[in-house]
Amino acid sequence: MADFLCPAVNFIGRGTLAEVGPRAAMFGKKALIVTDKFMASQTGGAVDQVKAHLDRANVAHVMYGGVDPNPRVSNVEEGLTIYRKEKCDLIVTVGGGSAHDCGKGIGIAATHDGDLYDDYAGIERLTNELPPIIAVNTTAGTGSEVTRHCVLTNMARKIKFVIVSWRNLPKVSINDPELMIGKPAALTASTGMDALTHAVECYVTLAANEATDAVAIRAIKLVGQHLRRAVAYGEDIVAREGMAYASLLAGMAFNNAGLGYVHAMAHQLGGMLDMPHGMANAILLPHVERWNLMVNPGKFADIAVALGENIDGLGMMDAAEKAITAIERLSADVGIPKSLAALGVKESDLEPMAKQALLDGNAGCNPRKGNVNDIIALFKAAM
Repeated sequence: MADFLCPAVNFIGRGTLAEVGPRAAMFGKKALIVTDKFMASQTGGAVDQVKAHLDRANVAHVMYGGVDPNPRVSNVEEGLTIYRKEKCDLIVTVGGGSAHDCGKGIGIAATHDGDLYDDYAGIERLTNELPPIIAVNTTAGTGSEVTRHCVLTNMARKIKFVIVSWRNLPKVSINDPELMIGKPAALTASTGMDALTHAVECYVTLAANEATDAVAIRAIKLVGQHLRRAVAYGEDIVAREGMAYASLLAGMAFNNAGLGYVHAMAHQLGGMLDMPHGMANAILLPHVERWNLMVNPGKFADIAVALGENIDGLGMMDAAEKAITAIERLSADVGIPKSLAALGVKESDLEPMAKQALLDGNAGCNPRKGNVNDIIALFKAAM
């Protein structure tokens, strides 16, 4: 049996931001806009445009603009205080995955008592409906605008955890590539490799099915076609739109097929060391998938073809290995650091991160089962 969850309405393409006002008016009268510090500071940027559309639709609004990268439980608490004080009845998230995850966290905290980590981390532990969430996406990578995943960091315990529930799904997602024009090259690279990781992991995961395979392999092809151009020339609207579609499709894929050890390990790098999520994924991806390759080489051969590799005349294992080569080349071309050590990771960090990675909700779908020593070895390979 398979199910396929995604938001009820998904707008994608140039000019679709204009839908935020009319859609918000369908759900409530006062919106909490949730965004990060940089987005909140931009005059005339995406947040100001959202405010203007809400004004035209006669939807009142207030803002929480304090979301950190790798959003923290404290961010949720700060946003919740504003939500309750201002008597908001819907949430509009503006930004990338950090804003969307924080907005989901605020929605959970507004409707559920208890501790977010102790009481709700895991799969389908939510019991109440969340406030309506409209997710306005400004980066092409995390897919959070279309997923049931809420990823937060408990700073006291240095743990990055996931609350997975169909109740987390936004009511509406908006991917307008015009909002992505001019994003910094490093951010474009990191988020783009995050999208690739989503698509690759869920294509080979234990829970993959015909529906998720279809969107995942298309997402992989789109990343291969458009990420280099989006990084090299951020004003290219065609490349930005291609990456927006790649992110959306990859998000829909992993929302329904799960992920694997790359994300389980990357969450530890984010929780313990506050490493940017997309960068952690990008560094780990070729090492973990080379280890996974023997389980399903046919699917890795598919990935190689989707990334533009010629596998004519090659045996299955050689064709599969081409996928890893293509991933490594793409990562290098867009400027991803080659090693975890270059980002300050120490060998003494590896064992505690490996133990926690195996407890991460994403570990269960990895196609090859490992133990603590295996995960330590994968971390070391990426050092």
